[in-house]
Amino acid sequence: MNILVIGTGYVGSTTAMVFAELGWKVTGLDTDKHKIQQLEQGVLHFYEPGLEDMLRKHVQSGQIQFTTNKDKAIRDNDLIFICVGTPSRADGSADMRYVKQVAEDIGQKMNGYKLVVTKSTVPVGTQEQITAWIAAAQEQAYPFDVASNPEFLREGKAVADALNPDRIIIGSNSKRAAHVLQSLYQSAKCPVVITTPRTAELIKYASNAFLATKISFVNELARLCDVLDVNVKEVSFGMGLDPRIGPSFLQAGIGYGGSCFPKDVSALILTAKQNSTELSVLEKVVQVNQTQHAYLINKVRERLGSLANQKIAVLGLAFKPDTDDIREAPALRVIESLLNEQAHVTLYDPVASLPADAAYKAVTECSKLEEALQAADAVILCTEWPIFKNIDWGHMKLVMSQPNVFDGRNILDPRDMRANGYYYQGIGHNG
Repeated sequence: MNILVIGTGYVGSTTAMVFAELGWKVTGLDTDKHKIQQLEQGVLHFYEPGLEDMLRKHVQSGQIQFTTNKDKAIRDNDLIFICVGTPSRADGSADMRYVKQVAEDIGQKMNGYKLVVTKSTVPVGTQEQITAWIAAAQEQAYPFDVASNPEFLREGKAVADALNPDRIIIGSNSKRAAHVLQSLYQSAKCPVVITTPRTAELIKYASNAFLATKISFVNELARLCDVLDVNVKEVSFGMGLDPRIGPSFLQAGIGYGGSCFPKDVSALILTAKQNSTELSVLEKVVQVNQTQHAYLINKVRERLGSLANQKIAVLGLAFKPDTDDIREAPALRVIESLLNEQAHVTLYDPVASLPADAAYKAVTECSKLEEALQAADAVILCTEWPIFKNIDWGHMKLVMSQPNVFDGRNILDPRDMRANGYYYQGIGHNG
């Protein structure tokens, strides 16, 4: 099968590369000429460990090619994956304009049977909408099927997740389409679930919403641990040994971010409201996440008093390690709070950078970690990059003005930090 992947962002690029790795001939289509030129040269436009090596390998072998020519790409490929963005609107709903445009393009350009598969995270009922959009755009009534095949990629672990998935969800009302998709993943050693498109679409949202719930639960629990003088990491460890709970996503910190959890939780809450149903647990999940960074800032304020003219070093900008993604990153909320209180903010992240936004012009981005800590009155850890755990804190104490460390990811040992002469505060993790 020749596969067309429409959209070469994070999901599209990863999907295209992995299908090439599995032996299929793949074409990546995008309207962004610069992005396509970079991909053709083997240059990835975002950071994802292992993916650029895979890109260069398959560009050189000819297993994958990239184009901006939508007419030819749609005509030449019978299996088409939609991987365009579905960003949040102001009300929390998914912006479907790009999906609709792709569907209309397919309807207009198709020259025979096409199997159209949605990888993008989309609201329940989107498969029916795409079917209607394609049909309305057709100039000739060619047959086609539309299926749902949601992705479950973790940023920073995308290659491993795509090559070794824990499950494959196929939502299709067509046995023909389901059979084609099953054959595409024939080498996968994991459960393959064949279900309806609506169910597949909801599985994606429900999965991310549940993981976000685990994060907000343990973050709220960490606040209680601070009051009770209990270590939340030990509580999480004890809880996680129960196989019904598991240890994943029970690490307390300053909240979740990224392109998926905030967007998907908001969209699911809105879907419920539009259908006269309340998801009150998820509403609380969002509330906890939006206030978790402020909980840490309060700790800083209690220690330093007024933050005005205090020099605060923020370590970590990306919403998680092994990615340069700063979308909805908790570090951004931390930085904004510090700037609002007239603090002097320095920033270091090994990969991620601030957007070219006037709101952050007062932040000093540093190319070296020690530069960020120079004369700092406090450090706030916002991303659990491994290099931060291995900092020579004994040396850094000589660099800083005041030895205050606020660990927003609970990656440091409180006893070690205090033994080095630091005032240390984690989140439910202080002894």
